[in-house]
Amino acid sequence: MTAVSSITLERVSANFEREPLVRPFGFKGGYQSEIWQSVARLESGRGRSGLGLCTQGVLWSDAQVFAGHSESGGNALMYAVTEWAVQQLKGQAFANPIDLLEGIRHDVYAYAKKITGQAGLRETFALNALVGVDFAAWLLYAAENEITNFDDLIPLAYRSALATKHAKVASIPLMAYAVPIAELKTAVDQGYFFMKIKIGQPGTQVEMLEKDKARMSAIHAAIGDARTPYTASGKLPYYFDANGRYESKETLLRLLDHAKAIGAFEQIALIEEPFPEELEIDITDIPARVAADESAHTDKDALKRIEMGYTAIALKPIAKTLSMSLKIAQIAHERGVPCFCADLTVNPILVEWNKNVAARLAPFPGLGLGLLETNGHQNYRNWETMRSYHPAPAAAWAQTTGGVFALDADFYARSGGIFSAQPHYEAMFAAPV
Repeated sequence: MTAVSSITLERVSANFEREPLVRPFGFKGGYQSEIWQSVARLESGRGRSGLGLCTQGVLWSDAQVFAGHSESGGNALMYAVTEWAVQQLKGQAFANPIDLLEGIRHDVYAYAKKITGQAGLRETFALNALVGVDFAAWLLYAAENEITNFDDLIPLAYRSALATKHAKVASIPLMAYAVPIAELKTAVDQGYFFMKIKIGQPGTQVEMLEKDKARMSAIHAAIGDARTPYTASGKLPYYFDANGRYESKETLLRLLDHAKAIGAFEQIALIEEPFPEELEIDITDIPARVAADESAHTDKDALKRIEMGYTAIALKPIAKTLSMSLKIAQIAHERGVPCFCADLTVNPILVEWNKNVAARLAPFPGLGLGLLETNGHQNYRNWETMRSYHPAPAAAWAQTTGGVFALDADFYARSGGIFSAQPHYEAMFAAPV
């Protein structure tokens, strides 16, 4: 069919619900106890609609906003940005979701800086607030153009970056500061082989480094001898995420020296976002693969990081919008920089959006399969209830088995269920009786 040239937004709305966590979730030197799930709904003049979900990550997207307010206050600010954004869209017309995002994100960012009182607000805060709006636009665009498959949804300009179809994608759990070593060992026993381990613990730089060295030693002593069929060496790859806590290259190199001393260095597959993003230094001499995450707000930022020596990019369609993530993926693909999909402790339906991207990225070096972090099952108190909102919770591809998601023809045919009805979230917009 011929693509609809313009979609006018006649009705817009937003809502949210709060989901408690099993335990305080620690990273970036802070702790959060709940996560807000916001929802945006966009309806066209033709009566078609799109419903987009968003998991709010205030601490992840801007730690200063998180620290400067109560936890609920920071979440309320991000939700207010989402609400403002959808209201600005009422009556507007758009040709495609990428153009829609590009047309609004600068104004949304300015508004976010204003209401948070942070002139130096990280742009990822605004992008995080726009995730549900962006997904709603993609699903409305799909409905208007009768698109029912993720492959057909990807614009031609970005398809070369998402040209693979993995039969397996590694399921990456998250080991935050407070996760006991015994729990990490249990995950290995269950088949998980690629785990994201939070470093950059609270305290001064000296205190942080000593804590991180001790944590690394304890982890390596516990699982260093475990085996996996997914690496050439048979050993487990280590994935450390510092969330910008290391304030100098020298401090990071001291951690790597410790890794060498205990025999863990060769197993380090990734170190993610070690430095504050304002520390714009050349890192080509760091003897490990370093990934950019929250510092790669946009495609321009991602290119800058690549030029600084970053050799991997953590894509977050579920935290920086699908529209921006497609641009980042293409920039990285054209420069031979591998990408993988990182989590934001998102809900089960957003896991499928992330999985659709991870399933199509080029194989990660040294592993030969895609990578997808998902840690909601570890952190949400009501995870099983949230799974009941998934359109196909019992599908094999919706569950981790032996540390991987097995992606069969049914997964690709149904695109992980992202085009299916979402009764629980749709009920949040039911007309009053």
